[in-house]
Amino acid sequence: DTPAGSAALAIKVSGLKGGHSGIDIHLQRGNAVKILARALQAAALDKPLLVASIQSGNKHNAIPREGSALAVLPGGAADLDAAKRALEAELAAMRAECRPAEPGMEYEVKPVDAPARVWDAASTAKAIGLLNALPHGVEKMSYEIKGLVETSTNLAVVDEKDGKLEILTSSRSSVASALEALRRRIQAAAELAGAEVHQEECYPGWQPDVSSKLLGIVKGMHKKVMGKEAEVGAVHAGLDCGIIGEKFPGMDMNSFGPQIEFPHSPDERVKVDTVGRFYDLLKATLKDLATG
Repeated sequence: DTPAGSAALAIKVSGLKGGHSGIDIHLQRGNAVKILARALQAAALDKPLLVASIQSGNKHNAIPREGSALAVLPGGAADLDAAKRALEAELAAMRAECRPAEPGMEYEVKPVDAPARVWDAASTAKAIGLLNALPHGVEKMSYEIKGLVETSTNLAVVDEKDGKLEILTSSRSSVASALEALRRRIQAAAELAGAEVHQEECYPGWQPDVSSKLLGIVKGMHKKVMGKEAEVGAVHAGLDCGIIGEKFPGMDMNSFGPQIEFPHSPDERVKVDTVGRFYDLLKATLKDLATG
């Protein structure tokens, strides 16, 4: 039960760009989960603070764009103004830090009626500590391909369900051993906080092969069909090739497709006139492979 005489503050973070947890992770966009956790931790340094709720994110492969939390001050009205100033100061500092990547970040801290129930002090400390300790963002860049992210993780979702705080992270890497090491690191942090850890089977990586025979064929057909040289690169995102390659090691594979921008965000879109051109490229490549 919430201590008698408690005051409460509602914290809201919004206006972040979000984006794909792989393709956009190197852009260093703000993560609403991390922002909320850092603000709560800063405010708890000076005044006793209990968390009543925190929610942010809804998909494992999307960077959280917005979130909210409810903080309870057992000290009551006497601690309200100081806690509000601490929260706003930390949020303002984070907005200044990420302004180049997140010019639209907004936040709000306002007094509200205290809820009937609240997390106890131990649960609050463990949850805030864990959310701050869990990694998010680029872990390692590729040695082989300039500008390509090799390994990253997304602190994707935090929500309370049936009296338990559920935290979802999503990690990816083109190097299987690096991915497994990162998953063990996340598990260690969670277990140190007393959390139960459940790890699903990871999405397999697919290491680029610039000497691929098939790549040479596709590049040639691209020049023939499109009338220009293909732009060859790698993306830090899950592809079906990773799953196929795990089942059939050594298979020569390429991935190509139409121009898609800002996936897993409200701004997601496809350049319509590229769809037909890449379909033509697919047909031409299959014909060449069948008759060559």
